Amino acid sequence: MPGCTLCPRLCGAERDKGQLGFCGMDDHLRVARAALHFWEEPPISGERGSGAVFFSGCSLGCGFCQNTEISHGRFGKEITTQRLREIFQELIAQGAHNINLVTPTHFLPQILPALEPKLPVPVVYNCGGYERVETLRMLEGKVDIYLPDLKYAEWSLAGRLSAAPDYFPVAAAAIDEMFRQVGPVTYDENGMLKKGVVIRHLVLPGQVQNSLKVLDYLAEHFPKGSILLSVMAQYVPSGRVKSTPPFDRPVTEEEYEAVVDWLYMLGLEDGFLQEPASATEEYLPDFSLEGV
Repeated sequence: MPGCTLCPRLCGAERDKGQLGFCGMDDHLRVARAALHFWEEPPISGERGSGAVFFSGCSLGCGFCQNTEISHGRFGKEITTQRLREIFQELIAQGAHNINLVTPTHFLPQILPALEPKLPVPVVYNCGGYERVETLRMLEGKVDIYLPDLKYAEWSLAGRLSAAPDYFPVAAAAIDEMFRQVGPVTYDENGMLKKGVVIRHLVLPGQVQNSLKVLDYLAEHFPKGSILLSVMAQYVPSGRVKSTPPFDRPVTEEEYEAVVDWLYMLGLEDGFLQEPASATEEYLPDFSLEGV
C-alpha cells in the first residue's frame, strides 16, 4: 500500500516497496504469538481464554512499553493472510471465546480478508487508542468488541511518553467511532461479552491528575453502563524511561487508591480494577512464536 496513512502518524511510507513505516513494519504480515490468553478482562478471557494474536510493530512507541521486543524490535514471523485465517480457526478449535487482534492497525489490509467469512466467535480489536476514524470505518461489521487504551488526557505527557501530543483528541474521536459501530455493552447467556467497548487506562506513577482527567471525560461523555472501564495498576518500569523518575518505580497504593476513589465518586462502577500487586512481569506474554 503506497503512501501509508493507516494510523494518525500519516508517515506516507511505501510499505509495499519495502519501506518501513513509523510502526517499524513493511506490508508483510508479521505475528509474534497466537495462543489462548487468560489475562484479559474476565468477560473476554472467561474460563477458556481469549484467542490472542500478537502482531509485530506499533504506531505509538510508548516510552514505558513492556513489549518492546515485538513493538519495535521487529520480532515475529512473516505469514500469509491464509495462514492468519487458519490461526483463527485453530484458536477457536482450542476453545477460544473470541479472536483477539492485538496491535493490528498497521496490518489491516492483510487482516481484513482473514475475517471473511464472519467467524463464529466475537472479534476483539485490542489497540492503544491512537487510531484514525477513517481506518476504523473499514472494520464496521467485522469487529464486535473494541478494547482500546485511553492513556492520556494531558498533551504534554502524551508528547513526552509517546511522541503523540495529539493523543487525547485523536483517541477520543476514535473511541466515539468504536462506540458508534458496536453500541453499548451486551453479554451472552454465560456472561461473556458479545459486543461493546472496554476502555483501558493504566495509572502511571506520579500522574494521578492525568488519570482523574481521563475519568472525568469518560463520566461526562458516555451514558452510565454503556461502556466498561478497566483501570490498571500493573505499571512495571520498562522501556526508555525505566531509569527516569518517576517512571522508575511502580504506582503506589496511595496513587491507585486516589484514582479509584475518584472513579467511584463519578459513578463509573461498571468495569474492572486491579490489585497493586499486579505490577509484576509474570503477566507479560512469552513471545516465542507459539501458535504461529
